[in-house]
Amino acid sequence: MNVAEAAESIEGTLMAGSSAVEREIQGGYASDLLSDVMGNSHEGDIWVTMQKHVNIVAVAQLNNLAAIVLVNGRKPEPDTVVRADEIGIPIISTPLQAFEAVGILFSRNVRGRRSV
Repeated sequence: MNVAEAAESIEGTLMAGSSAVEREIQGGYASDLLSDVMGNSHEGDIWVTMQKHVNIVAVAQLNNLAAIVLVNGRKPEPDTVVRADEIGIPIISTPLQAFEAVGILFSRNVRGRRSV
């Protein structure tokens, strides 16, 4: 599944990073703690979070994540959109709760990947 297909499946709206919506998703990670995401997500993951500040883009870039999903209808802050567009990190806003968004992605074969 690519980022555009994932956004559609979770009733999401693309808020930034439209240049990378065809990127294939390799797995998924859900967390609101940035250090946890830095230490445990994997390249190509779609990240589900409630955080919306510019630091999420830095974390996504660091781990080369496929996209960021903001839950509960949250919208990224303006500087977050600018930075995500600059480096090509898609940000999706969904009205769904995190549990529901992750469940839908899981049902579409997006799986978490355990760190060794």
